[in-house]
Amino acid sequence: MFATLSPLTWVGLLGTPLLIAVGQVLFKLASGSVGEFSLRALIGLATNPVMIAALTLYGLGTIVWIYVLRTVPLTIAYSFMGLTFCFVPLLAHLVFGELLTLRYFLGAVLIFAGLLAING
Repeated sequence: MFATLSPLTWVGLLGTPLLIAVGQVLFKLASGSVGEFSLRALIGLATNPVMIAALTLYGLGTIVWIYVLRTVPLTIAYSFMGLTFCFVPLLAHLVFGELLTLRYFLGAVLIFAGLLAING
């Protein structure tokens, strides 16, 4: 099946988890401006440009995902969302300097192995 997928579908399969992961990093950045839980804080969060960017990326990722699902069965396509568990820690390391441990690398290898098992 994968040999017949268009390059654009591949971009969607790999790009959607990446968009979601970048959105998570932006959510983390936006969390730095959050104060107490109040109406004023919620309005501030809703108007925060970083938060708006994160939501925009999530929306874009959702639209791309809908087009991916036109050509790829959900049972196959959804396994690619597991890549978010690889992308988010990697981006957290690059942006926030968070530590990547051996467990991360072992987990990432297992996720890739799972992708191969499901889609192979």
